[in-house]
Amino acid sequence: MRLLLVLACCLAACLASPHPCHTPSLLTGALTVSTQNEELWAFGRYLYDGMGQRLRLFELANYNNHTMDVDLLLMYREAVMYEISYEKRTCTKQPLQAQFHPWEVPKDATLLGPAIVGGSSSPGEGLLVNTWTGDLPDKTGKYIATVTEFGCIPVTSMFQTKQFGWLVVSFFDNVRGITDPSLLDPPEFCANVATSATPPVHFSSLFRKRTK
Repeated sequence: MRLLLVLACCLAACLASPHPCHTPSLLTGALTVSTQNEELWAFGRYLYDGMGQRLRLFELANYNNHTMDVDLLLMYREAVMYEISYEKRTCTKQPLQAQFHPWEVPKDATLLGPAIVGGSSSPGEGLLVNTWTGDLPDKTGKYIATVTEFGCIPVTSMFQTKQFGWLVVSFFDNVRGITDPSLLDPPEFCANVATSATPPVHFSSLFRKRTK
């Protein structure tokens, strides 16, 4: 009986103290992006491959009142970014200026606290989440990340940026796994495309480029 009591106390202590966590390495879902300076808004789908360090984004974006469809494949391990057009069967291949950062709550993150998203009056009304904060890897600002208590699924991420101020990404319809792995490889009409000789770019600069 005493052993059961000790185990129950240990379990309660674990549940009461959220820990940094890793998001599933393969994840599919949808997201919205908005910025503090109101220059950028986007809505779309994503495929995340943490093991292969790849990210595919299908987005409808509005940058400085210019609306555009964006299809991007970011391959961090190869340090290249593809901008793809299936309609025209064309693509551009550019050097990518960004390090891959796994979707996770880093070990040095500070817990702001747990919360219930939705309601807590009846079972099934709410979702238990934890919100964390810390310094960005390059020390250029802060981040605030909210993930589910069970599964470490991203809910909201906020980052400080020089270009936009706070950038907010909200995730929904998340599903573990990749239903079509071929979408994380360049399509066949991109096979012989050479990498442009332009300086490495950050994918956020693509929106600015498309409006010129």
